[in-house]
Amino acid sequence: MRCLLVQSPHRDSFGYSMPPPGLLRLGGELERQGIEVELEDLAWCLAAGKLEGDLIEACAQHLAGRGTFSVVGFSVMGATLPAALAIAADLRALSPATRIILGGPGTTGIDRELLTRFPVLDAVVRGEGEVSLVALLRRWEEGADAAGVAGVTWRSAKEVVVREEETAPPIDLSQVAPYARHLLPALVEYKHLSGESEGLTPIDSGRGCVYDCSFCTIGRFWQRRSRPLPAAKLADEVQELRKLEGARQAYLCHDIFGAGRAEALAFCAEMSRRGPWPWECRARVDHLDPELLDAMAQAGCYRVLLGVESGAPAVRELCNKQLRANTDVLAMVRACIERSITPILSLILGLPGEGDAELEASLELCLRASLIGGANISLHLVNPQPGCSLAEEFGTGSRPIAGIAPDMALGAGESPRERELIARHPDLFSTWSLLPGDEGKMRYLAELAALLPPIMMHFPRTWALMLRDRGGGQADMFRAWRSTGGSFEEFVRARGTAVCLEALAWEEAIQRAAAASAPRSEETASHAIPRVLAEHLSLEHDLPTIADCLARGEEFELLPEPTRLCVQPSAKGARTSRVGAHVEDLLCSLDGASTLAQLEARNPGISTALEPLVQAGLVSFSSN
Repeated sequence: MRCLLVQSPHRDSFGYSMPPPGLLRLGGELERQGIEVELEDLAWCLAAGKLEGDLIEACAQHLAGRGTFSVVGFSVMGATLPAALAIAADLRALSPATRIILGGPGTTGIDRELLTRFPVLDAVVRGEGEVSLVALLRRWEEGADAAGVAGVTWRSAKEVVVREEETAPPIDLSQVAPYARHLLPALVEYKHLSGESEGLTPIDSGRGCVYDCSFCTIGRFWQRRSRPLPAAKLADEVQELRKLEGARQAYLCHDIFGAGRAEALAFCAEMSRRGPWPWECRARVDHLDPELLDAMAQAGCYRVLLGVESGAPAVRELCNKQLRANTDVLAMVRACIERSITPILSLILGLPGEGDAELEASLELCLRASLIGGANISLHLVNPQPGCSLAEEFGTGSRPIAGIAPDMALGAGESPRERELIARHPDLFSTWSLLPGDEGKMRYLAELAALLPPIMMHFPRTWALMLRDRGGGQADMFRAWRSTGGSFEEFVRARGTAVCLEALAWEEAIQRAAAASAPRSEETASHAIPRVLAEHLSLEHDLPTIADCLARGEEFELLPEPTRLCVQPSAKGARTSRVGAHVEDLLCSLDGASTLAQLEARNPGISTALEPLVQAGLVSFSSN
C-alpha cells in the first residue's frame, strides 16, 4: 500500500509561508504504522513556480509524475475543495487504478453529496484521520471494501454511497505521531517563498471546539469535542523549534487556547521552566483572565487572536457565540497590552441581526481597543461555508458578488476549472458566497472591512477627534471620507479642526518613528557628531492627556494648553515624551553635521546639556 497525501493548491501567502501541520502529523502516523507514505504541498509548488500553464492540469501532471500510488488523499479546506475535485478528475484519467479520497474541514456536512456528485471520489474520511484513514487503508490493502470503517463515507461496488458511524477521536493526544517534516520542503524554503520574516511555525497544539458558532464548521468537524495537547508534549514540540532552521516563533493552531485552563497553565509553567520561546495563539475572550495572561506572558506569548465577532451582544447571541454575559472585552484588551501581548480583535460584519446600531457598536469596540494602544483590528464578511448553520439557513439565497474577495477563500477558486465548479454547485462551494442582502450594502461593508482597520490602528486619536468634531457615527464619517476620493490624511487636512491636525501630525510622527531603528551610540568623543533621534512637535493642545481620556472613554474639554513632544523609535515601536522649551531648543541646535567639539566651541556647556538627552535616547552619536 503506497499512499500520497496532498495539500490542495492556493495562492494565500500566509498559508504557504508554513507547512501544513495536520498533513505532517498524519504523514508521521502513517509512517509509524508501517504504511509507505509521501506528502505533497501543491500550494508550495505553486508559489515555487513548479506548476506552469493551466493550474489543474499542471497539478495533475505533477502528482502523476511522482509515480504510482495505491491511494491519493487530498486534504481540503472549503477554499481548496474545488481545486482538489478538478485535480482528482484529471488524475483519475492519468491513473485509473488509483483510489482517490478527501479529508479535512472542507468536507464537513457534505461528504454524501461529494461522493454522489463526483464519481471520481472513492471515499471521504471525516474528522481526524489517524484512526479512520489507517483502518481504511488496511481494509483496502486486504482487498476488502470500507464496510464498517467508522468515520468514513464511501461508494460501494453497486454505486451506493454508504456513511459509516462516527469514530471517537483519539483520547490520548500525548501519543500522537511526530511531524513528518522530512516529507515536505524545509521550513526555510517556505519562508523564502513567502518573504515572511517572523519565522512563524505551526504547531498542532490541540483539536476541536465544543461550540457551534453559526458561521463556523470547526466544532462540527471535530464532533463538538475539544482536547489540548498535554502540556509537557506541547512544550516539547515548541522547544523542538529551537533546532529547526527558519523557526523563530510558534503558532499554536488550536482555536481555543485556555478552554482547558489547567492544561494551559501547566503548559505556561513548562515553558517558563524550560526557557520561554515566542509563541502566539487563538483564544476566546471569556477563556482568559489576568492570572492566565500573566503565565502566558512569562512563557513567551506575544500575540493572541480574539474572535469577538460583534460589538453587539444581541448579534453574538444570534450567531450562537455563547460569550459569557459579563465578559468585558476592552478590559481583556487592556490586560493583554499591559503584559506586552498584542491582541488581535477579529469581528465579522453583516451577520444576521446586524443593523446600523449593531454595526456602530462593533466599530465603537474596535476604536476603543485601538485607543488603548497596541491592539490589532481584523474585520471580515461572513462566508456561509458548507456544514455550518448559516449555510443551512441561508445557503440557497447566498451568492458570490463580483469584486468582493471571500475572506475564507483568499487565493483560491481563481482558475477556470474551479470557477466552473463553483458556478455549477453553489451549495457545495458557498465559501465564495455572501449572505443574502443588499449588494450595495455588502460592497460598503467590504470596503469598510478593508480600509478602516489600518486607519484605526495607525490614527486612532485622529479618527476619534474627527468623529467628536463632526458628530454622528463612524459609518457616516467613513462614507464622508470615502466620498472625497482621497486618503484619510487628506480628508483630515481638508476638514479637520486644529486639534485634529495636531493629532494627525503626532500620529504620523509615531508611524515614522516606529518604522525607524535607533542606531547605537558610539563613544561621545569630541569628533563624534550628535544626531537627533526624535521628532519634536510644538502643539497647542495637551494631546497625551486627551489621548488618555479617549482611551478611558472619559469626557474632556478642548482647552488650549501648549505642549511640546518628542517622538522617538523604541523597542516597542515608538515612544512619546513631554519636553520643555529648553530641550526643544537644544535639539534644534543640532544640525547633524557639526561635531561635538564644533558645537561646544559655539555653545560652551552643550556637551553636559546633551548627556541626559543621550540617556533618554533622544540623541545618538556617530563618527560621520
